[in-house]
Parts: sequence; structure tokens; C-alpha cells
Amino acid sequence: MTAIHRAMIMAAGLGTRMRPLTNDRPKPMVTVRGRTLIDHALDRLVAAGIDLAVINLHYKADSLREHLDKRHDIAIRYSFETEELMGTGGGVVRALPHFEGEEFFILNSDSVWVEGVNSALLTMKRNWDPKQMDGLLLLASMTTAMGYEGRGDFNLAPDGRLSRVKELNPSPFAYPGVQIVHPRLFDNPPAGAFSTNVVWDRAIAKKRLFGIRLEGVWIHVGTPEARAEAEDYLEKLAPA
Repeated sequence: MTAIHRAMIMAAGLGTRMRPLTNDRPKPMVTVRGRTLIDHALDRLVAAGIDLAVINLHYKADSLREHLDKRHDIAIRYSFETEELMGTGGGVVRALPHFEGEEFFILNSDSVWVEGVNSALLTMKRNWDPKQMDGLLLLASMTTAMGYEGRGDFNLAPDGRLSRVKELNPSPFAYPGVQIVHPRLFDNPPAGAFSTNVVWDRAIAKKRLFGIRLEGVWIHVGTPEARAEAEDYLEKLAPA
């Protein structure tokens, strides 16, 4: 298993689709079953042996930092996007010095999932091969994804390589915001803010972007309605 010990959690967004729950807090501090989204993500990382998490900050950054100061089971550093949001790609580029050339996880803070038989993050670590991969994305089945309104994101070949879905065509898989990346994925980035899609497309062209299926159920907690759906589903699985 590859020794990956660092991660980044994307937490700088404005959370506009989550209003009114984000009127007084950043989206990562919205709770699902009494635990904040950011803590759900950190719990997964700790369980997978990650000892450093870099978190980007923008909206209501002080309240998020105050909350995270209470955690002592993982080292936390911050990447500040106070002046402007850098996008999913630009945000990672700004944080790259924290990873010192090592591979690392990237997690979106609005993803919650129910594990299958095996840990999703540990399975990703076991399958990560930096010799042939620049990125390894977790993929959720569209048949079980909750709170997701898209048509799917990628096609997955038998050898694990990813390709884009043709316009207007559905995909069997959605991207739940969990990946392992090598820093070279972000070599020669566009200036300023940009989407990770830019570097994914470069890696696809080089046949170096791979995917792996989530065994369990992914819940995208992006709206108040999706949060309520997540609460109901998780309550049925494990009543309080």
C-alpha cells in the first residue's frame, strides 16, 4: 500500500445553494446527524492513516478555524483564499507547497458516504500507482448516488482509465469529490482561478487519469433538501 499521509479538503466555497443554512456559517460547518461536514471528512482521513490535512478558506474563515482548533487527532494547516476564490484547480495549486512533492488526497467537504465492505480511502491507497497515474478518482454509481442532480461525469474502462462522456450522453458514474493526485497533475497550470477539469482533461489525453468504484453509497450534501435526505437515510441505517 502506498504511504500517503497528506490530504486537502476543499472548504472555501460560498455555499450559496445551501442557504439559508449557510447564512451564518460556512457550508463545511453544516451538520449531518449532529456532526459537521468537515468533521465527517476529517474522520475518514484519520481512519485512513492521514496525519496532515490542508484546508482552504474563504467564506466565514474565522468560524471554521475556531471550530477546527478543537481537533487534535490530525495536524491541520490552512491555505487562504481571502481575497478571491481560486476554483477547484487554482485552490490546489495555491496549497501545493504544503505537500512537498508527495501524493495526496483531495476531498470535497460536501460529500458523505456509507462504506461498503472495505474502506474507500484505503482501497484507493492500495490501488494507487504513481508510475502510471497522475490522478485516481473515486466514482459513485449513479444508481445509488443521493443528492446528485447531474447526468454523470466519466466513463470507466476495464483497465481503470477514465474518459469523458459525450455531450448529452448519460454516464453510469458520478464523481463524489474524492481523489488521489500526484503534484505533477498540476504542472504548468493556468494563471489564477481555474477548474480541476482543465488538468483532468490533460491527464485523460495522456491516459494517466484513472478511476475506482465506491462500494457503498455516496450522498452529495449540497442543498438543504439533500441534507434532509442524508439525515433520513443515515437514521434508517443506524437509528440514534
